[in-house]
Amino acid sequence: MSAIHASQMPFFAAHAPFDRMEQTHLLWMLERMKLAYYAQGEVIVSPEQGVVERFLVIKQGMVQGEQNVADASEADTWLELSEGECFPLGALLAHRSVAGVYRAAKDTFCYELPVEDFHTLLGLSAPFRDFCTRRIANLLEHSKQVIQAQYTQSSAGQQSLTSPLSAIIRRAPVTCAPQTSVRDVLKLMQESRIGSMVAVDDAGRPLGILTLPDVLARIALPQIDLDQPVISVMTRQLTALPPQALAHEAALVMAKQGFRHVLVVENERLVGLVSEKDLFALQRVGLRQIGSAIRHAQGLEDLQQSAADIRSMAHNMMAQGVAAEQLTQFISTFNDLLTARIIELEFATSHPAMTADRLCWIALGSEGRFEQTLSTDQDNALIFTVPEGMTADQVREQMLPVARRINETLALCGFPLCRGNVMASNPQWCLSLEEWRGIFLNWITNGAPKALLHASIFFDFRSLYGAHALAEELRLWLARVASNNSRFLHQMAENAMRIRPPLGVVRDFVLGKENRLDLKLNGITPFVDAARIFSLATEVTQTSTIQRLRQSAAALYIPVTEVDSWINAFLFIQMLRLRHHYEVSVHQKGVDTQALDNLIDPALLNELDRRILKEAFRQARKVQTRLALNYQL
Repeated sequence: MSAIHASQMPFFAAHAPFDRMEQTHLLWMLERMKLAYYAQGEVIVSPEQGVVERFLVIKQGMVQGEQNVADASEADTWLELSEGECFPLGALLAHRSVAGVYRAAKDTFCYELPVEDFHTLLGLSAPFRDFCTRRIANLLEHSKQVIQAQYTQSSAGQQSLTSPLSAIIRRAPVTCAPQTSVRDVLKLMQESRIGSMVAVDDAGRPLGILTLPDVLARIALPQIDLDQPVISVMTRQLTALPPQALAHEAALVMAKQGFRHVLVVENERLVGLVSEKDLFALQRVGLRQIGSAIRHAQGLEDLQQSAADIRSMAHNMMAQGVAAEQLTQFISTFNDLLTARIIELEFATSHPAMTADRLCWIALGSEGRFEQTLSTDQDNALIFTVPEGMTADQVREQMLPVARRINETLALCGFPLCRGNVMASNPQWCLSLEEWRGIFLNWITNGAPKALLHASIFFDFRSLYGAHALAEELRLWLARVASNNSRFLHQMAENAMRIRPPLGVVRDFVLGKENRLDLKLNGITPFVDAARIFSLATEVTQTSTIQRLRQSAAALYIPVTEVDSWINAFLFIQMLRLRHHYEVSVHQKGVDTQALDNLIDPALLNELDRRILKEAFRQARKVQTRLALNYQL
């Protein structure tokens, strides 16, 4: 290695993807690179130059991408690249010219590799090829590995949550025939040192399961005849998942339904059994216990303890590097269980005649999207049916006091009352199904600023408790009506474009008060708003941002790779929010969730996370560009 190339190595070792490349491939690249200088304002690459002929890496300085060549201004700048970043990957991979102008924002030095050598390097180096073809996904994987390295003791637990069930099945299932005697089954369980037995038919289809708690409750205490068929004392209502299902899905099933085991079934045949111990022995997160405690809570003290357990669980998972999508699903699922239990207790004690089949409690906002973090207030509402002989006002008069107590109990459990009073205890949001249709139709046909604001909150509704069919009927009706109103969708898109990702021209980011970024307002919201509009336009009934983007993409002719980049960016910003909440909670013991915010100082991020955050904000700009293109804004 020459002295010149040796001096360049530390620079490339500090930046992705070069830090992962084999030294021989990196040296091969350096031997073919030249260093070029560009004065401030000088064009580096432009559409007029034709098909791109070189791959560039910024050694020093800054490069801006401009969409308007004739009259470049801050509004035209759509991209800002700094030291260690490379460009223009899309044009190089597609063998085309660039879409905009790349200009030196200040005196800049770039390493340049001829296009022929670039394509040769793609074939030589897998890390380089992976980065170029999956830029943001590659960076995110790099960041994830850095996080996991900080929590090495938890790495095995993290793997279990993200692995398919087929990868964590410990042994072939021990089974019996349904007519085997209880005595023989108990003997086999003892000899095999197992805590459960599954009865299967001749084709291997599971028919029932017997667990150790069942032995106590159904065999020992009743002192039944041990010679009777075991199927008579087994649980016949079974829950099964396919081998390709992820471990976190099994954990959610256990938490929701209170099970200790989940059957793994392929083509109707039992192939394995996954227990809570398999999933969480390393993590020490008793999810089923939390779910069970919530379902059996009898008073405020029990409910408050469960709420504290949920936050503790979230902290533990955060420390172990659990992915943002999974973690927010866990938080939202347990908050759903807690809210449902509060509603059950309130109706049982205050108004037993008010049955669940007459009402539907709906979650709105982030909870409606399954995207709750540790910092969340209440956004909820009620849908009810009007019995014959009563009016909507009469039913509402009965509902409101109960709804108020539910909102107050949720507040005592750590979910602050909504400052905008978007709660079921507000008469405005405690409505019959027909009244909700009228309200939604008015917002859609009116399109006033306040109506657009309400739509951004209420159109994310999700059934949480009661008559789920009421919410489903309203959802299907809304999908039909909204998709047919292009004027309303245009207004929604116009309103969404007012919140811009905080990318700067002179600096990396546009900072707010105290030099901080609002990750929720300027980072998450552009994705959430765009996904909502796309889903309304295509009659997608999902409420989660990720599912809305995935399911609406095909109908809108958006490439899968483009949507994947949006989703990766959204999840990274979400993970930064969760990490921020976690770190504040750890460093300020006992901090109130109301004190948690979404403001971060980017100067405190490491170089990799700063780079990914910039790329994530660029993706937010791209999703808004797609929105503007679709609605000619």
